Amino acid sequence: GFPLDIPYQYNRPLTYKVVAQAAHYSDGEEGVLPVVSNRQLVTESLPLNLHGDGERSFTFDKLLKSGSSETLNNHSLTVEFTANPAWYAVQSLPYLMEYPYACAEQTFERVYANALASKIATSSPRLQQELKRWRDTDTSQLLSNLKKNQELKTVLLEETPWVLQGKTEAQQKKNIALLFDLGRMSGELESSLDRLKSMQSPNGAFPWFKGGPDDRYITQYIVTGIGHLQKLQAITPTLAGKIDTIVKAALPYLDGQLRKDYEEILAAEKRTGGKAAAGRPGRPGVAWIGELPIQYLYMRSLFSSYGIPGDIFPAVNYFRKKAQQGWIQRNNYLQGMIALALYRTGDVQTAKDILASLKQRAIRDEEKGMYWKGMEGGYYWYNAPVETQSLLIEAFREIGGDATIDRDLKTWLLKQKQTHSWPTTTATADACYALLVGGQDWLNEERTVVVRLGDKMVRWPEEDGQGSGGQTGGERMGDGQAGGSGIGYYKKIFDGPFVNPGMGNITVTMSGNGKAGGSPAWGAVYWQYFDMLDRITPTGGSKPVLSLRKRLFVQRNTDRGPVLDSLADNGTLHPGDKVVVRIELRADRDLEYVHMKDMRAACMEPVNVLSQYKWQDGLGYYESTKDASTDFFFGYLPRGTHVFEYTLLAGQEGNFSNGITSIECLYAPEFSYHSEGIRVNVEEGR
Repeated sequence: GFPLDIPYQYNRPLTYKVVAQAAHYSDGEEGVLPVVSNRQLVTESLPLNLHGDGERSFTFDKLLKSGSSETLNNHSLTVEFTANPAWYAVQSLPYLMEYPYACAEQTFERVYANALASKIATSSPRLQQELKRWRDTDTSQLLSNLKKNQELKTVLLEETPWVLQGKTEAQQKKNIALLFDLGRMSGELESSLDRLKSMQSPNGAFPWFKGGPDDRYITQYIVTGIGHLQKLQAITPTLAGKIDTIVKAALPYLDGQLRKDYEEILAAEKRTGGKAAAGRPGRPGVAWIGELPIQYLYMRSLFSSYGIPGDIFPAVNYFRKKAQQGWIQRNNYLQGMIALALYRTGDVQTAKDILASLKQRAIRDEEKGMYWKGMEGGYYWYNAPVETQSLLIEAFREIGGDATIDRDLKTWLLKQKQTHSWPTTTATADACYALLVGGQDWLNEERTVVVRLGDKMVRWPEEDGQGSGGQTGGERMGDGQAGGSGIGYYKKIFDGPFVNPGMGNITVTMSGNGKAGGSPAWGAVYWQYFDMLDRITPTGGSKPVLSLRKRLFVQRNTDRGPVLDSLADNGTLHPGDKVVVRIELRADRDLEYVHMKDMRAACMEPVNVLSQYKWQDGLGYYESTKDASTDFFFGYLPRGTHVFEYTLLAGQEGNFSNGITSIECLYAPEFSYHSEGIRVNVEEGR
């Protein structure tokens, strides 16, 4: 054995070498250990939106007030700016490609991201030249090791997601170029598509996780995403056959589900003398249509070339009529779906009426753009704010065609973006589609941008012989120009030690020629900072939607048999001890698509290493054992209290952070909770 003392704030892979030598001979082995950070990363963002050339001031209030905090530790301050919002999609696609979980939706997102990236990379010869130039820069040893060790990369992406962030301009460019390598994307697209096809049930449906029950929403979401790829012309002829096989298997299942809904309504009408058909249960006289039939109508509108079987027509016509009558009863997301579905099937007037209603109810703000009241989201898929905005961008562009509204809607969407993605994989995929559909010009004319952050200044493109406003060390990107001349995307990062509260006073000045001067441009400032895991306290609030309590017990053998001793009472472990983790989860309402992640100390090894679908007291969930955590995925989590236990074995001696247990609605992350952080101490064996 050999001791390891990890320096404060160290969070990179650690290479070790063991050499055995005797006389004139030696042998050895070299490997890499992931060092998982003991800190939690927090990201705050501020949009920088300009409607045209000129100067505008912004205030980052949280950054200005950060000097009063004793525990806050700055990680970085990132400034990015582009005259083309499509570049935000370029920056976000790697997030979908690298997302670590293996559910059907996220397996499809890898297909989606690689297909879009291939389309983007081949759409512009100049962009390909830039990517090739970035790719040909010096190889990073860190990236090389991670490419060889996919398991290590997965651990670091799950627990330390910022580890792949380049420390220099050249490395950042190279990371983007590697992810957009056409050969790599082609191989990953093929393998992801094969994995997705293997998850499809014989009846054409997809479960959320393999082995789980058929999930109608997930199936419709995946088929809708395929429709989006077809609309963007991002499916290559070599993959069209496999895609067509998936669609042709899924559509009969979805058609059958709609017909089942229709038959159930007809049966209810017969029992109630026709009252059930008039409206929602309990609300006779009000036209009503459910969420899944609306999603079906929108999905089907993307596949006009795939005929609707004759026995399905009555169901489709019934729900289409209900959509025409009852759209006003649904929220904005579903109204947008109804408008597009009706518009594409010939009912232009109702579609325009829906858009007129949405326009009347919209909120216009110079900084936030165009949005609607109630965009804080919810815990069902049709309450998601980013997905709602993305769909309405599609609706207003396709049906309305107003460039000003399109710009204002994008402004709100871009405001929600974090440094590498929108809040969830579905949000990122939908946002990328909203920004790309309609044919963006990839090589906008160049404009000069000057950003002043307190006492620092950044200028793009730079003048010959000038640095980035005369700044010194700590600025990772030496010339401040991440996108390259002609690409129109710029980015600069200031390391934590060089970030100060005064940088919250921001002024942006933009100028260009007359042709480009009137068009809008977007930018953002992202401030990232850390706090220690074992100093994190439970989520506040008097009545959280979700709450957790995590406890550790040592299982000891006694004359009375095995007993559990709480580690809160006796916090010392010894190598070989059996540790039982007990998690008490409480939900105050029924929830869908919930992810619970239980981190564990580096000294702990799980007894159960097989990921599988499980059932417990009528609750079905997928349990996935990872190298640094155990993850639980609930397609449906009913209201009430649920208790989960699993066993670990204590290994190495030392003092370790056991991390936290966190839970969130995977597609509505604002509904979340986390436990407090704790430490465990493993001493020499008895």
